[in-house]
Amino acid sequence: MQGTLVNAAAVLVGSGLGLALGSRLPERMREIVLQGLGLASLAIGIQLALKTDRLVVVIASLLLGGLCGEGLKVEQKLERGAAWLKERAGSRSKTFVDGFITASLVYCVGAMTVVGALEEGIRGDPSILYAKSALDGFASIAFAASLGVGVAFAAGTVLVVQGGLTLLGSQLKFLLEPEILNVLSATGGLLIVGIGFYLLGIKRLRVANLLPALVIAPVLA
Repeated sequence: MQGTLVNAAAVLVGSGLGLALGSRLPERMREIVLQGLGLASLAIGIQLALKTDRLVVVIASLLLGGLCGEGLKVEQKLERGAAWLKERAGSRSKTFVDGFITASLVYCVGAMTVVGALEEGIRGDPSILYAKSALDGFASIAFAASLGVGVAFAAGTVLVVQGGLTLLGSQLKFLLEPEILNVLSATGGLLIVGIGFYLLGIKRLRVANLLPALVIAPVLA
């Protein structure tokens, strides 16, 4: 769990720096930071989406995952959970919910999350998660400067998701098989593209309702 603990700490530190910086930036500068993050999300998501040539499996996973997510109302439940956190934290930030959900998705749907957590769980090697911690820390600065304190609470999501994968490492090692991992990465990449659309103000997709696709993709693969 050491890698996950370092990752969560990096998110908290980065968020603190971002909040301090954001309070000094005018609105137009926070907006341009958000647009930069949106473009970066598109680039990362597209790169991941091209990792597999089994696009039929990826598409089927997204369709089935979307149906499951809509049926389970995943996004609504996440929003209610974020609103509960906001109330408990006594925050008045108008972007708390968006910041928490967006950062949680970005930090937890990428290939580095799965590979890094399983490498630590199976082999006791947290090096990938250390590298991810540096990336998430810098991303947290930009996210928190634009989306506020909700980003810091995404550290809890990192603890739960990555920590769970690490603890279940031996049971989930099949996810490291190249064909399965590539399909999973491509599916997660398309979710990140959806986040990029939102950050750029193009369209708000119900990305959280597509999260079950990340469970369905390895099964179909």
